[in-house]
Amino acid sequence: MKHFLALIMLTFLALGQMQAAAQAQCLSQAEARDAVASGKAASLGSMKGAAGGEIVKAQLCIEGGQYVYRLSVLIGGQVKTVVLPASR
Repeated sequence: MKHFLALIMLTFLALGQMQAAAQAQCLSQAEARDAVASGKAASLGSMKGAAGGEIVKAQLCIEGGQYVYRLSVLIGGQVKTVVLPASR
C-alpha cells in the first residue's frame, strides 16, 4: 500500500512539473537577445545578484504573459531551479 501511495504521489509531482514546463515558452538565443535589446526583458547579467548562487544554466521564457529567467543555480553544492522575473 505504501508503494502504491508513493507511486501516486510521484505521478502527481511529475504531472505538475510537465504542466509547469508546458506553460513556459522558452525563447531561442536569438529571441532572447532581441527581447533584451528591445528592453522587453532585463539582461541576464542583472539577474546574477538575485540568483543566490552561481548560474550554471539560464533560459529566458514567457510564463503567464511575463518574461522570466528559469535558472539552474549552484547553491551550497546543489543545483537548484530558480525562476526570476525578467522585467526591467
